Amino acid sequence: MPKIQKSEAEWKAALSPEAYRVARQHGTERAFSHPYNNEKSAGTYKCVCCGKPLFNAAAKFDSGTGWPSFFSPLSATAIEEHDDRSWLMRRTEVRCADCDAHLGHVFPDGPRPTGLRYCMNGVALKFEPKKD
Repeated sequence: MPKIQKSEAEWKAALSPEAYRVARQHGTERAFSHPYNNEKSAGTYKCVCCGKPLFNAAAKFDSGTGWPSFFSPLSATAIEEHDDRSWLMRRTEVRCADCDAHLGHVFPDGPRPTGLRYCMNGVALKFEPKKD
């Protein structure tokens, strides 16, 4: 499927300034600054830019890092991983598979069953609580 394409002006109009800075300009929010870090409710975390479902709250865990962390994405096609060599280090960047929004990074120090920690920027996500 082709990626969702919008002009920079369209993204700026659709997002808060902080969401635009993080999701479209590959920024990072300050640790412990977003309410989703402490969110414990059942539901789905979606891309703030396009609404694609990305993570199930059942895969969320407290990593102690200050960012919402998950041990797996909702599906193998929800995200894409890219080599990131910024900040004089090598990391694996995580982006939305549909619109290329920067979500965060994945690290090999998470819990079972995957051993992965998807460390996401809360501002790049939109939480949809499970409906009863």
